[in-house]
Amino acid sequence: MLNAEIYVTLKKTVADPQGLTIKHALHSLGHKEAKEVRMGKLVKITLDIKDKKQAEKELEGMCRKLLANPIIEEYSFVIKEE
Repeated sequence: MLNAEIYVTLKKTVADPQGLTIKHALHSLGHKEAKEVRMGKLVKITLDIKDKKQAEKELEGMCRKLLANPIIEEYSFVIKEE
C-alpha cells in the first residue's frame, strides 16, 4: 500500500479571493509580514498499489479527471510508502 498527498492550488494567473481575505485577516491580527497567501486543498489517498510508477499513473488520472480543474488549478503529489 502507498499513501499519497495531493496538493491542488489555483494557478498563479487566477485570482484567489479566499487567499486575499486570509491575507487581510492576518494583517488585521498584526501579521504584516504575510505578503502573499494562496489557498488550496490537500487530498490524502491510500492506494492499494505496490508499484510507485503505477501509483503515479493512477494519481495523474485522478487529478486530471476529478481532483483538479486543469483550466484554473495546478496540482502536485507526493507518494509515501506505508
